[in-house]
Amino acid sequence: MAKLETVIAGDFYETLRKIEDGILSSSMSASLEEASDFSGGGARCSVRVFERYSYMGKNRVSLSVTLFGYGDKLHLSAITSGGSQAMFFKMNTWGEEAFLDKLRELL
Repeated sequence: MAKLETVIAGDFYETLRKIEDGILSSSMSASLEEASDFSGGGARCSVRVFERYSYMGKNRVSLSVTLFGYGDKLHLSAITSGGSQAMFFKMNTWGEEAFLDKLRELL
């Protein structure tokens, strides 16, 4: 697994759209597997789970993105999973890191 956590400033919905569009257009095999949105008390939270095929790892990897916003302060947590062909330990995590790097570029 690889993880990115950061705090950024910006418009919640614009940032969410930029993440969705950027991830989906980054790979022919990228897909949005599931989404969840909720809000209350002036705060908003969106969870997105993306998946794509990793050519280097020859497997599928997932990217879970949680965006939490209050005002123009946005908390982002992104975690990748998959990307290993070994049974008992992690091998070749290139696909996970590459998926997370794409999100870093978008931010």
